[in-house]
Amino acid sequence: MKTGDQIVQDLPWRWGVQGKIFIIGGLGYLFDAYDIALNGFLMPPLGGHFHLTLSQRGLVATANLVGMAVGAVAWGAVADRIGRKKAFSVTLLIFALFSVLSALSPSYWVFLLLRFVAGVGLGGCIPVDYALVAEFSPKKYRGRVLTALDVWWPIGVTLCGLVSTAMLTLDNNWRWMLTTMSVPALLLFWVRRGVPESPIFLSKKGREAEARIVIDDLVARTGAPVEPYVIPAPVEDHKARGPRAALEQLRDVWKFSPRVTSAAWLLFATVMLVYYAALSWMPSILEEQGLGDRVAFMSTTLMSGVGILAVLASTVLVDMVGRKWLIGVTAPLASLALVAFAEVLHMPTGAVVALAVFGFLMQLTIPAMYAYVSELYPTVLRASGFGWASSFSRVLTGFAPLLFGSVMWPLLGLPLTFAVLALAVVGSVGWMAVAAPETRGRALDDSPEVIPGTRRAPAQAPGQAVL
Repeated sequence: MKTGDQIVQDLPWRWGVQGKIFIIGGLGYLFDAYDIALNGFLMPPLGGHFHLTLSQRGLVATANLVGMAVGAVAWGAVADRIGRKKAFSVTLLIFALFSVLSALSPSYWVFLLLRFVAGVGLGGCIPVDYALVAEFSPKKYRGRVLTALDVWWPIGVTLCGLVSTAMLTLDNNWRWMLTTMSVPALLLFWVRRGVPESPIFLSKKGREAEARIVIDDLVARTGAPVEPYVIPAPVEDHKARGPRAALEQLRDVWKFSPRVTSAAWLLFATVMLVYYAALSWMPSILEEQGLGDRVAFMSTTLMSGVGILAVLASTVLVDMVGRKWLIGVTAPLASLALVAFAEVLHMPTGAVVALAVFGFLMQLTIPAMYAYVSELYPTVLRASGFGWASSFSRVLTGFAPLLFGSVMWPLLGLPLTFAVLALAVVGSVGWMAVAAPETRGRALDDSPEVIPGTRRAPAQAPGQAVL
């Protein structure tokens, strides 16, 4: 007899059912992208308004990204405790409220503090959204669904570029940029209340009656045949609550498989380091080259706009060639395109072409990487495993804008700086090739393929802590 989890994963896809969750989750992801991209667009006007040095401009992105790193850990652990639905809504509410307050900042240091807190809220969106969407998605379509979720990212970044460019002529334009982003986020918080709790999460927590209500409703609404199923008894939860919870999550993520976790962390860290360095500093790099604000903003927007097509291509390729091959080929090529951009920066047309190529290749990589890492962990560790990988990358990328503007760019120059980052990406892809399994077509809680140093962490294994 099937379990309730298997029933959910074998359902047919319906846009009115799983598609609704995909769209609502994707809109939260859009705001994550919008907010991170906004750091780069805020640097030039904030630098002029508060008379900032190049290093101080880097703190604009650093404060926000470090807040997101804290949020990714905290909310990944919370989501594995209280459920996807509650965390799903609260993360966005915190982000929206503190973004509004950031727009009212009387000083630069107050602005940094409020952007940090807004980042704590938004940092939880990606791990929580991916966990929720993954657990509602049929196994047959899960890879494409999770990869397609990333289409919201270039849409958010492109929208941010268009709105920010349109507001360049306004007084206090940076305040309007923040306010414009916050209002729709508050509306989305209201919409999110109608999203059901993950039935897989409910099953793992022993909330059988609630899980059956959700599962039976999904079966009825998708038109799937009705068949009996069981909800396995959960393992008793002995895990700590409060401040110790995040550290225990970290311990369990590494206990599950040091090889898999190290591969996931290195992938996130190096790929996102390259992407965030480009996204945060591109308007300033192009301005430094002598381009005006509007041209610099629109060139950065082009880099993101082509990514929309790339994500659509990635949704097809991720199941055709597999997660590992897609990441392993496109990530190094994207990094090399950024090196080429730095080499031809004195040639405006060539630089824009190289920037577009980088944006396209990087958006082939990131959706596949997000889907891949979310599939490497079992249900009891999925949100926290993804959250810790995301947090590790955001700690590094959080300080990257500061180091990029004050050390690497001035001392090494752009070509060598981007070449160093490209080498790091090649190294992480090489480790992924030998340390982590392919997850294409695998059920969410199936064992990874047998590789040295990798072991299963099943939900009901003796002594295994359930989160």
